Amino acid sequence: MTESPGLAWRPSANQMAIRARAALYARIRNFFAEAGVLEVETPILSQASVTDPALASLTTRLALPGWGDARPLYLQTSPEFAMKRLLAAGSGPIYQICKVFRDEERGRWHHPEFSLLEWYRPGWDDQRLMDEVAALVRYALERPALACERISYRALFQGRLGLDPWTAQTSQLRALAERAGIAGAERLDLDNDGWLDLLLTHLIVPELGRGCLTFIHDYPPSQAALARLRWSDGVATAARFELYVEGLELANGFHELTDAAEQEWRFLADLELRRACGQTCPPIDRHLLAALAYGLPDCAGVALGLDRLLMIALEADAIDNVLCFVIEHA
Repeated sequence: MTESPGLAWRPSANQMAIRARAALYARIRNFFAEAGVLEVETPILSQASVTDPALASLTTRLALPGWGDARPLYLQTSPEFAMKRLLAAGSGPIYQICKVFRDEERGRWHHPEFSLLEWYRPGWDDQRLMDEVAALVRYALERPALACERISYRALFQGRLGLDPWTAQTSQLRALAERAGIAGAERLDLDNDGWLDLLLTHLIVPELGRGCLTFIHDYPPSQAALARLRWSDGVATAARFELYVEGLELANGFHELTDAAEQEWRFLADLELRRACGQTCPPIDRHLLAALAYGLPDCAGVALGLDRLLMIALEADAIDNVLCFVIEHA
């Protein structure tokens, strides 16, 4: 966004958008109050960070008595790890509205600092949580009749692109991306998941959730992140879903992994990938692993982007239109 230097102090969002955000948050809090879900607040700064190679953390430094030199601290990319520690301590169902931070993300739909709604339901699986996500979005948008559809990741690729993401070879995925005219595809060197993500975001996502809520569920096991795996007819899938509305990814949810040893193995595998790609390797969150070992209850959790939800509510065409102040003028 380009403005005269003399006007750079002004908000990016107009007064209608600023008031709409306040009303949206009030409806969300009312939804969870009626559902008996407790609002919590956890730290934004942590001594550990996410290991996912697709995410880049922002850092700062802090000196405390007894620490000696200042130590690096990480701004949260999600409140997930801290909230799971609360769950293990017996909190019951919880939610949080908070700021999160991700480096290397800026564009029409992305901002390095954004607002997130995250919540967890002990005793639920991802299928049941999808029902509540749909109910929350309808309530928050004040669109109770908004239609909802669900489709598995595998069926989506088979139906839209004519390929099976479980068996497709890298060469097939590359060839499809090039035939589809995805800019720069011929110069990319990606693994299978990288090609699948490229095909999904460029060829499928723009048409998802048009006039409805579209849930994609049962992802490839290699894309499980912090979700558990399940087996059907001998095939493993990740108990994970994403919600798309008007071509925008809005939410990402899991039937959560509760096995501490498996989670540590995934963290270490992530770090190996990060080293191979020349990325920094943050410390593993040992407090989370201890909480899992103590006993995270069987639960499902989801993160939902509030800036994007507000964009949908206002039919805004860029995230800057719903933020009080963008990073360039902060």
